[in-house]
Amino acid sequence: MRLHRKGRTALVLALVAVVGMAFRVSWNALRDIAGAVGADETAAMLYPFVVDGLMALALIATLVLADRDRTFALRVLGAYTVASLVLNYVHGLVPELHGRTVDWGRLADWDPANWALVLLATSLPVGSIYFGSDLVAKVLHHRPAPIPAVSANAEESTEITVKRSTADLPVSTPAPITPNGAVLPRPVAVGFLKSTVPVKPYPSIAPAPVAPIGRRPVAAESTRPRRATGRVPAVAKSSRSKRTPDQLLAEARTTTADWPDAKVTGEGIRRALHTSPANARTLRDTLLAERAATAAGAA
Repeated sequence: MRLHRKGRTALVLALVAVVGMAFRVSWNALRDIAGAVGADETAAMLYPFVVDGLMALALIATLVLADRDRTFALRVLGAYTVASLVLNYVHGLVPELHGRTVDWGRLADWDPANWALVLLATSLPVGSIYFGSDLVAKVLHHRPAPIPAVSANAEESTEITVKRSTADLPVSTPAPITPNGAVLPRPVAVGFLKSTVPVKPYPSIAPAPVAPIGRRPVAAESTRPRRATGRVPAVAKSSRSKRTPDQLLAEARTTTADWPDAKVTGEGIRRALHTSPANARTLRDTLLAERAATAAGAA
């Protein structure tokens, strides 16, 4: 269950109180370490904010960021937590740091350990500038993914719709209707319901009277002969359409008597005699055959 708003507020306030007390406990150790590595009074007073303050900033960033940015914030938080732990541990091991009687730049008797501790103490402020700026930039440019708001009523209506759409409902088909209008009981699946209540038939409803469709009057067909809509060509009125093949052949001989052989073609005969293309080709072949026979006899 989600915490109530007052409960969450109390939890956050408790966390702030714990962090504040822990910061106060770590204050002396970090201040003395800063003084041991050469910081003045003002810088030593501000040094705890450099370490523990960035830890608080990284903690807030982990609550806001997501994915890779959140992992980066967790790493910064873990690194500065370890650094603060190491410096507090060194402050507890070296009593001279409490009275600030230790020599500058001397945090351990063993030189390699002393060099590492001095490097750690002096690099934390520079790291705070870099990592703090990066975390603030990531938080400012972070855009959380929108979460669709689904109310309780919507969830309930969705659940009801899903249940109603299953095949376990007793009625899955509409009730049949008889020809007289009575509705028969719906079929019920065997095994799904223990008992069913018979459905009373509805009273028959007389069909509404339908007006007959009257026949539309149709205009009577005229008995008068239709007049020609245009001028009839003289060719159509000519009696040549009823000529026999012999008459066509005789007329063709007369018409083409003075034609040279090159002019005796089907198209020329068709235009001169006003006949069909088939008749014109037949006449052409006949005339050319007669001319060839006449020329052979004369030779």
